[in-house]
Amino acid sequence: MRTTANLRRLMHQRVEPGEQGESTINAVLARLKEHGYLDDAAFAETYTRLRKENEKFGQRRVQQDLRNKGVPTNLIAPTVDAAYAQTNEETLARQHLERKRMRKPQNEKETARIMRRLVGAGFSTGVIYKILRQWDVPDESLAALDNLRDDPHEE
Repeated sequence: MRTTANLRRLMHQRVEPGEQGESTINAVLARLKEHGYLDDAAFAETYTRLRKENEKFGQRRVQQDLRNKGVPTNLIAPTVDAAYAQTNEETLARQHLERKRMRKPQNEKETARIMRRLVGAGFSTGVIYKILRQWDVPDESLAALDNLRDDPHEE
């Protein structure tokens, strides 16, 4: 499956530049949509479901990925909100950690690594801190994470 924007970009590499190439692309895209082979809404729904169920990604990551894939902005929020409506973010974050075989951190470096992985997977910092506190991560390690987050030169 591809988005309209992605397919348009790929076809631009294969047609002659100018109006004729652009009209060819538009005709092909219109025909694909007419026959139901190209549907950004269906792409967004399927992509969101697969990333949530298989990768255990959080909402933020999926929204960012959909934007990067060229899904129209007006489709992203409703699609992702509907898919994650009945999902507990903390449970999903724990499933993501389990999927990545990440265990309770033993030091500040491991704690920071887990924090970065969960942020990159699209989970909120509130949920991340909740998980770390339930793992009895020392307050000094959590304070060090706050300092990292406040440093504009990090990451």
